[in-house]
Amino acid sequence: MKSHAILTWFAAGVLSLPMAGLCQPAGAPTPAGAVRIGLIAPLTGGSSDFGNSVRLGAELAVKEINESGGLLGRPLELVTRDDKANPDEGRKVSEELVLKEKVDFTIGFCNTGVAMKALDVFQNNRHLLMVPCSQGTAVTTKYPPAESYIFRVAPPDNINARFLINEIVERRKIKRVAIFADTTGYGEGGVKDLTAELTKHNLAPVSVIRFALGVTSLTDEMRKARDAGAEAIVVYTVGPEQAVAAKSRVEAGWKVPYFAPWPLSFRSVLEKAGADVLEGTMMAQTVIQDAANERRSSFLLRYFKYSKEKRIGSLMAAAQTYDAVHLMLFAAFQTKGVINGDTLKRALENKERPYQGVVTTYTNPFSATDHDAFTANMVWLGTWRRGQVEFFYADDAKQSSYIRRKE
Repeated sequence: MKSHAILTWFAAGVLSLPMAGLCQPAGAPTPAGAVRIGLIAPLTGGSSDFGNSVRLGAELAVKEINESGGLLGRPLELVTRDDKANPDEGRKVSEELVLKEKVDFTIGFCNTGVAMKALDVFQNNRHLLMVPCSQGTAVTTKYPPAESYIFRVAPPDNINARFLINEIVERRKIKRVAIFADTTGYGEGGVKDLTAELTKHNLAPVSVIRFALGVTSLTDEMRKARDAGAEAIVVYTVGPEQAVAAKSRVEAGWKVPYFAPWPLSFRSVLEKAGADVLEGTMMAQTVIQDAANERRSSFLLRYFKYSKEKRIGSLMAAAQTYDAVHLMLFAAFQTKGVINGDTLKRALENKERPYQGVVTTYTNPFSATDHDAFTANMVWLGTWRRGQVEFFYADDAKQSSYIRRKE
């Protein structure tokens, strides 16, 4: 990537903001202290690969924003907590950030079960929460949007389920589908959404197999699904268990098409399963590394320079979190630096300027009746090829330089 391309993108995205040095009027009073942003993610344990991608994406955004002047002269400060992918811990650190640390707003949650246990902490305290990763449909439907302080920059699982079932049933004409799902809130929601989508096609899953996190083999379960006549499988779980399921399918000698939501794309899945096992498996994605898309390429260049990583844990987690920080900053500029749940909520629901993000250009991502920034047209089908996540369809790869916006 040439340096002028990076500067062009950076100028169009970050430096287009009304930064402090450009907007602070002469003789204005000294700005208040730092804008404190809560950040909650699983930084240790089985979900740490995408949790740390969340952290690094947020840190990079804050670093760049502070270098450009912050919010009307106020620097941004991250107050980070590790939820350990544990619902009780997630609830605990949420209360700590909102009630004790009194952060200005919070960006957080990768695991749906963790998010669901903590949502009322934010809602009851009228505290703005922006969810960059957790995709469980219930996260943004627990409270009516008109009353809710919960927003999301990730595709909800009812969209992912619709996307995957349409791919299987409509595009591939496969009618016999088996569902594998863990017993967490994420897996429970996946079963519900997938079954609802199959019902729309007058179908039902031929087999629904549940398993606990930490399972070491699903080979026998794969054979049961095969014996039930399944012609495709959809696996709803996080990274380590995706690796177990992918290996178990191979161990069962079963070459049925393997579909999954985004956790299949995580670095940990590749490390635990291996490229040969994953070859040809498919997943829903909002962003895929591709040199044809200048904004994404320049973001990755800066991300790798900052993180010192050789392979990203989750591009979706990092990019969506980076965009989430900028969307919150846009809202805070729109309120002229007044930061509380009610003003931020109104600003997000009535966004005045587009933000050219990494994943997409966010023109009107939210409204008083919709707190999800993604629609079905913004999802791509990715696949593992030779140890890399690529577009499954050549036509999608050719169109990757075009930005898919919310319908």
